[in-house]
Amino acid sequence: MQHRQGFPALQRGLYFNYGGQGPMAEVTLQAMAEAHRHIQTVGPFSNTVNQWIGAEAVRTRQAIAAELGTTADTITLTEDVTVGCNIPLWGMPWQAGDHILLSDCEHPGVIAAVQEIGRRYGVTHSTCPLLETVNGGDPLAVIDQALQPNTRLLVISHVFWNTGQVLPLQAIADLCHRRPQPVRVLVDAAQSVGSLPLDLPALGVDFYAFTGHKWWCGPGGLGGLYVRPEALEAIHPTFIGWRSITSDAAGNPTGWQPNGQRFEVATSDYALHAGLRVALDYQARWGTAEERYQRICQLSQRLWYQLNATPHLRPVRQTPPDSGLVSFWWLQDGEPSPQHHRQLVETLEAEGIFLRTLLSPHCVRACVHYLTLESEVDALAERLSSIKL
Repeated sequence: MQHRQGFPALQRGLYFNYGGQGPMAEVTLQAMAEAHRHIQTVGPFSNTVNQWIGAEAVRTRQAIAAELGTTADTITLTEDVTVGCNIPLWGMPWQAGDHILLSDCEHPGVIAAVQEIGRRYGVTHSTCPLLETVNGGDPLAVIDQALQPNTRLLVISHVFWNTGQVLPLQAIADLCHRRPQPVRVLVDAAQSVGSLPLDLPALGVDFYAFTGHKWWCGPGGLGGLYVRPEALEAIHPTFIGWRSITSDAAGNPTGWQPNGQRFEVATSDYALHAGLRVALDYQARWGTAEERYQRICQLSQRLWYQLNATPHLRPVRQTPPDSGLVSFWWLQDGEPSPQHHRQLVETLEAEGIFLRTLLSPHCVRACVHYLTLESEVDALAERLSSIKL
């Protein structure tokens, strides 16, 4: 409980929107404020501060890499998941006739980028029906059937943002890499980093884009991209700046950085680095990644069972969840009612209970974290049971 009291946002209501943005702890806010003050006190463009900025980036890549089971040279610092996905999407040398495969549960921002690549380069894309596997079915078999001879990239989430389904990512990567024409795998990790225990080299994926502001409860505006060393030369930088390159003594560009830094560009909000590192350290004080994940699953299943017992509600998943995302429908005459979904979320927010609606499928999503209390889960379930719309 004392650990939880460090989060100002958790003192004023019932927060179930971790999949959108996690609240920051007071120590995280203080770390960012102190970093900003240091920059402005020493001088925002002094040699001392520039050296400090470089050291901050090194420490942040190391902290992220430790969380993901990898090494710092595989990490590119980005602003968010969308930027992380766009780096390999636009970095591959596309040819007319190439094919991109997506699941039918990907985020609209990623879908839009794929569509624009198709428009510019004559690349085709299609989706495989993984939404239907949430309640039975083999995602691996569905993907295998949907891959085409000209498929060059699979774009897929580790944890689906709408249903909370966790995919067998290692098996998927093995399937793609064993093809006669190997298929690269780009993962949208918005809902997995900070919620699942991770060992990215063991998963075998090529690109893994993530953010610090969701399940890590870090600041908005700082995320990252993991690039498997074997895939580093398969993509090229699209946006290029002084952080991307090496230079000679006269300052002339001489080549790319030899690691993930080649995809970084230029000036960022460097105070965010201290905030994210403190957020990671604060989480680690509560328990290990495995312990936090077990706690998340216990709470999400507690909520799922209670929703399943409420006549006018129906969880999207028919089996207990294996992530912190719990999506459900409000039933009107036995069918999901989008009108009631919107009304429900608006009514509850006015009461200090924070959920969100989703559009595909149209439903309501609640997210539990290791920070969530059993009493909060029970209070949400009770309010959902009693509310009249």
